[in-house]
Amino acid sequence: MDFQRLFDFLEDLQRNNSKEWMDEHRKRYHNVRDEYIQWLHELDLLLQKTDPEYVSVDARKSLNRINNNLMFHPNKPIYKDHFGAGLDQNIGKQGDFYIHIGVEECFLAGGFWKPKKELLDSIRDAIDYNGADFKAIIHKKSFQKTFQIVDDGDSLKTAPKGFSKDHEHIDLLCKKTFAVQHELTRQDVLDSNFAERCIQVYLEMKPFRDYLNRAVTV
Repeated sequence: MDFQRLFDFLEDLQRNNSKEWMDEHRKRYHNVRDEYIQWLHELDLLLQKTDPEYVSVDARKSLNRINNNLMFHPNKPIYKDHFGAGLDQNIGKQGDFYIHIGVEECFLAGGFWKPKKELLDSIRDAIDYNGADFKAIIHKKSFQKTFQIVDDGDSLKTAPKGFSKDHEHIDLLCKKTFAVQHELTRQDVLDSNFAERCIQVYLEMKPFRDYLNRAVTV
């Protein structure tokens, strides 16, 4: 995969964010997108070999649409400045392993961003039951060295309904987002060992994602 071509396309798109420009450069977009889909397919195969519990995803379906949803965000540009893809996911409840490659930022992430109430309640119930296990995962030195905890800025100011404000895991119970991300530089993406890095980050993140995925499927 020539990621430099991908970055060049996204930068040109950012400077010329219009349907007219995209229509004129549609073939170029398809070439870059299809090359990236092939790379995702190869990564999917590598992850299958690495983790027997990995859930294979059709690479084409894993890639998010490049169009912004203007119905809910009318002030956004027509097109995104990044390619986002979610691997290792069952449709519905399971949080994916997310790959974000863009002009402004690149990162690997996983977990749940502001899950709906049903899933959030399940995560909180799991933390109430064995939150010490979850803390052991996120306090592990290699985990903290690899990831940043995603802060959505929307944590509760007091204990959620049904939990005491003196609960030993109140810091976690007040959260509405349970996700982490691993920051990448553009050079990291351009490195010939980028796929191997993705696998290493995936494996380091796996206990965190496994805990949350078990929580929401109980």
